[in-house]
Amino acid sequence: MLLHLLRHAHAGNPDAWNGPDAARPLSEKGRNQAERLGVHLAGIAFKADAIITSPKLRAAQTAEIVADHLGVPVTEDDRLAGSLDLGAVEAVLAGADDPEQVVLVGHDPDFSELLAELCDAANHPMRKGTFARIECDRPLRPGGGTLRWLIPPDALRSER
Repeated sequence: MLLHLLRHAHAGNPDAWNGPDAARPLSEKGRNQAERLGVHLAGIAFKADAIITSPKLRAAQTAEIVADHLGVPVTEDDRLAGSLDLGAVEAVLAGADDPEQVVLVGHDPDFSELLAELCDAANHPMRKGTFARIECDRPLRPGGGTLRWLIPPDALRSER
């Protein structure tokens, strides 16, 4: 399968946000990051069977912007908003009818830790807005994936 991890785009300084963390939206910078990624993925004819996002606003907004470019509906899964491990990801995938090419949109430190665990690497930090493609078999297991892409947001230039 092709498992894609997308860490939500930039959402500003969490210490400067006065509302509930789950309601923190993308910043203008984050919207631009998500837009550039969506344009890039559409431009290379990227295909996904499903896009599944954390319900936290910044992740859901990132997912919707990218999905608009791909023509793929977005579903929410509460498990992507909390602490994740390989078993939780397996449950998310099973709950989505086991897609072969899926994009999960969520948060750190979980996504960086999942990427490192799947690819048997000591550390694979995922900055905000980073997109990773991992080729792996199911069931997911430590070291069972091969990192194929790691696209940080600053690798995608603005059209301006």
